[in-house]
Amino acid sequence: MLSHRAQKIKPSPTLAMDAKAKAMKADGVDIVNFGVGEPDFDTPDNIKEAAMRAIREGFTKYTPVGGIEPLKDAIIEKLKSDNNLHYSRDEIIVSCGAKHSLYNIAQALFNAGDEVLIPSPYWVSYPDQVLLNDATPVFVKTYEADFFKAQLEVLEAHITEKTKALILNTPSNPTGLTYDKKSLERIAELILKYNIYVVSDEIYEKLTYGGFEHVSIASIDNAIKEKTIVVNGLSKSYAMTGWRIGYAAGPKEIIQAMTNIQSQSTSNPTSIAQKAAVEALTGPQDFINTMRAEFDGRRTFLVDALNTIAGVSCLMPTGAFYAFPNTSVLYGKSSNNTVISSSSDLALYLLEAANVALVHGGAFGDDNHIRLSYATSIQEIKKGVDRIRAALNRLS
Repeated sequence: MLSHRAQKIKPSPTLAMDAKAKAMKADGVDIVNFGVGEPDFDTPDNIKEAAMRAIREGFTKYTPVGGIEPLKDAIIEKLKSDNNLHYSRDEIIVSCGAKHSLYNIAQALFNAGDEVLIPSPYWVSYPDQVLLNDATPVFVKTYEADFFKAQLEVLEAHITEKTKALILNTPSNPTGLTYDKKSLERIAELILKYNIYVVSDEIYEKLTYGGFEHVSIASIDNAIKEKTIVVNGLSKSYAMTGWRIGYAAGPKEIIQAMTNIQSQSTSNPTSIAQKAAVEALTGPQDFINTMRAEFDGRRTFLVDALNTIAGVSCLMPTGAFYAFPNTSVLYGKSSNNTVISSSSDLALYLLEAANVALVHGGAFGDDNHIRLSYATSIQEIKKGVDRIRAALNRLS
């Protein structure tokens, strides 16, 4: 008999959709894949060379559980120069991706009976990670009219004596939207008023557009820094998804607990990937600007095109590489006896009728929307949008 924890958890719908699309593609179907949250750029050559050098030099053994000192130092310098945040080595842990960092936090902080605030729509793993640690996810609905930012009075209305933490994701997956400094300052005041923690997922911080500048909530003042665990990684900024390097920065007692937990699960992140990560953080950074400029062009092209399709409306994202169009006016329509009653129905219809893969908004807690990743070429985006337009025009 499976554990009660295992029975609570669902497979990741984003990875499930990507797997289905890849299976169809393997069968010879021409699929346009808007589903996966992964840069389509290759890891820069200087980073790959650092990994190969590590192999040649025999750096292939166990390392300290929480990461090698040169990588911790590189992370410390990055947080100082980019975010005006000052940490010591015992306030940093390196893990096997940002998702692993988030799970370590949940293991270290949450108990049965705790409540964790999660603004909705949310990244799919947040609720399940809370559930896996016997705590209760409490969803705080956000709205398009507010650019999907959690409103202070709504957040406060969900806080109880059981509230342990707020999970904050900016730039956001799935919406691609962001919190400005003033909004973060107000949230910080609320956090301190009720003495709860913030888990600040900033994995997309390098991918912002239109002049928006990312601010970490931990940088507002020392008081909120002591209540914040900052999570980041190299997957998105350096096209290093498969290398599995993420990190967290926070109060040393929490970081130590996370390190102890990691010592009994994965032990250290891959030694070779850690050496590559040092080069990523300390080497040339021009790759990021190149990738961001390309994403910026795709962003405007995709969103402008989506907004010309009848029944679709989409806010312009200010970060990450996702568009989150509202498709709810299409629900109730049908084609060839296929009735579209939800975002899941729509995603399946577009996969089967248009050979376009994307993720239904219900997976993120918002059934009125679908999510499209523009981490693919302009040519693929144009082809995909044309297919979506044609398929939606067949609905009546």
